[in-house]
Amino acid sequence: MGPLPQHGTGAPTSDIAGVYARSLIRSQLRLAIVFAVGFGIATAFFVLAITLLPQLDTTFVYGVPASWLLLGAGVYPLTITVAGLYVRAASRNEARYRSLTEAE
Repeated sequence: MGPLPQHGTGAPTSDIAGVYARSLIRSQLRLAIVFAVGFGIATAFFVLAITLLPQLDTTFVYGVPASWLLLGAGVYPLTITVAGLYVRAASRNEARYRSLTEAE
């Protein structure tokens, strides 16, 4: 008896499908690295701004230090935006992969 067919499991069934799958993995990894580095740089910008501008700790808006507002109103929306953009781009990569494998 030969190996059991793996249809429907998502496993590549041919050499071309394997190439497509490896290509998808590489593109998803590249995308994740780009977004992680970009997010790290943007977050470092906020930390540097707070560190280099000590007057933000003495400036209060409605009783809250401006440095806290910068973190709350800057980093959290940045996190949500980057996450949303990443999911959109990853979904686009997967849609391209599906269109390539269906055309096969």
